[in-house]
Amino acid sequence: MGTMNENTDKPEKSLAQAVAVDGSSVRSIREMKKLTQLYVANVVGVTTDTISRWENNRYPTIKRDNAEKLAAALEVTLEEILRREEEPPPEEEPSLPPPTHRRHWLLLLLLATVVLVAALLLTRPIATAPAAVRWLPTFGAPGEIIPVQIKVLRREAGTGGIIVRSQLPAGWQLVNATPQPSAGQPSSGEVKWLLPGGSDTVTISCTVKISPDTPLDSAASFSGKVVLQSGDSTRTEAIGGPSKVTINGRHWADANGDGRIDDNEIMPAYYLTEEMKGLGLDWKTIEAIWSGKGYTWDRARQEFVVIR
Repeated sequence: MGTMNENTDKPEKSLAQAVAVDGSSVRSIREMKKLTQLYVANVVGVTTDTISRWENNRYPTIKRDNAEKLAAALEVTLEEILRREEEPPPEEEPSLPPPTHRRHWLLLLLLATVVLVAALLLTRPIATAPAAVRWLPTFGAPGEIIPVQIKVLRREAGTGGIIVRSQLPAGWQLVNATPQPSAGQPSSGEVKWLLPGGSDTVTISCTVKISPDTPLDSAASFSGKVVLQSGDSTRTEAIGGPSKVTINGRHWADANGDGRIDDNEIMPAYYLTEEMKGLGLDWKTIEAIWSGKGYTWDRARQEFVVIR
């Protein structure tokens, strides 16, 4: 996305803060799970160009916290996307030190190993993948229906149910969702889902209508949390991922907000629309904008006008 900081993919000087990611594995896992670069970029907090550079091994290392977010977005462990260095050829076995000095040599080696491990543990950032991650489009228009997804990633086998709470921006309304939210809820405000226990990833897909009264050049914020139950105890975690949508008269599929939907944007929009078929997304308008030269937003009629 154009609004994200692209400096997050610069190689780090500190080895403890950087890791080498295998781009081929990242691409293979993403395509196998049918995840778009747009979705992964939103979860990690970088641009789609950055995801493409990572997948093409354009950088020797990336920040460790970005790698952990990338693994969470792909629903795999960090180790599954790290680069495996080729083993060096065997070297001639060194001769052992004289017997009288062997014990001192082993003690020094053990001490050096302990110091190295302690240094790595102290400098390594403690990061835990979120239990749930939200995906939002970057832009929207007043009165437009936009897609929203929440992926519940971390569930332990044998645990109880999970409650997902998503707070919509003021005046926005839920249009449709799968799975269906809990019964008896208003169409605006907080939306709640009760998910059964299990270890599989669950994706909540919903469409939300932006309030027609939302002023242009404003930002609307989502918030939410998950309540996880294990035995008699529960814990609450905030939903990760992006939380703001900029209302500027741009279509949600126009990822960079340049007033058109190009070839790089049409395929992610198509996959998402197919995945959320029946929830109210307007594919015909997306296809018409892509076929034309661009579009404008007609505030009076609350619709997009295609430039032919």
